[in-house]
Amino acid sequence: MHGLINTAIQAFVTSTYGTERWKDVMEHAGLGFTEFEAMLIYPDEQSAKVLVALENVLGRPLADTLEDMGTFLVSNPKAEALRRLLRFGGVTYVEFLHSLDDLPDRARLAVSDLHLPGLELVEQAPGQFDLYCQEGLAGYANVMMGILRAMADDYGDLVILDHAGQREDADVISISLVETQFAEGRVFDLGGRAR
Repeated sequence: MHGLINTAIQAFVTSTYGTERWKDVMEHAGLGFTEFEAMLIYPDEQSAKVLVALENVLGRPLADTLEDMGTFLVSNPKAEALRRLLRFGGVTYVEFLHSLDDLPDRARLAVSDLHLPGLELVEQAPGQFDLYCQEGLAGYANVMMGILRAMADDYGDLVILDHAGQREDADVISISLVETQFAEGRVFDLGGRAR
């Protein structure tokens, strides 16, 4: 697994639960180190051990923790680069949703050896969507739930998200757009600099 993914997990845990908790996770995983390097590739087995350790050490369902991590990745000021990558998808939340099919390719433009599973958005009715998250990365759909929720807040829209199970070898997230411009969204300047 790409080091960027592992360092994202590390950043989330240290920011949310503290450095000592992260050390506990890594000790429980038994990898023999406590820090990931963003530009290295790690064996999938190591990342899987970290996820199991994360669930055990935090004592909460992994799905919930990964959803919180997705929210963290968009809302934390230190992760502004990801938010910018996502906001380039559209001026509105619906445009952003339609841009998700291209997200793995856009991520690869930024980091050539980062391979994210495919995403496919299907519009069921006006304001009703299903997002198919292809297999290939454990917990991907859970992280995407957090990202979708945080991006709705970022645009100021009110949405209802539901993990709708699996179809066609993909995790499906049901998205219902309840109200656009429900609240004031965060400011986004297309020409702004990443920090």
